[in-house]
Amino acid sequence: MSIKLTTIAAAAIAIIGSSANADSFISYQKSLDEDTVLELGTVSSVGDGVIEIYDYHGGRVGALLGSEQIHAGPNANVRVNVNFRPNFDVIAILKVDGQIVATRDYDIR
Repeated sequence: MSIKLTTIAAAAIAIIGSSANADSFISYQKSLDEDTVLELGTVSSVGDGVIEIYDYHGGRVGALLGSEQIHAGPNANVRVNVNFRPNFDVIAILKVDGQIVATRDYDIR
């Protein structure tokens, strides 16, 4: 395979991958209530996956706090049990086949 053809194939794969990720999102909310169950609203995913909640301090992802399985397409009223009331910011990370397809960070009220 020529270098030119390899470059074109790599670019096509990157475009296909990024357009698939554009279909995955976590509904926008700036903050979440301090509770043992965090209510994320609607999460849409290009495939079956998992939404994970991590502590998030100073722009750094910390410990995993909880997770919930997500199916392909829109998932309404997504709630993730974190087993305690976090008093720090968190980040939600949506993964499909081990790949991150969407993220959203939240202030905890």
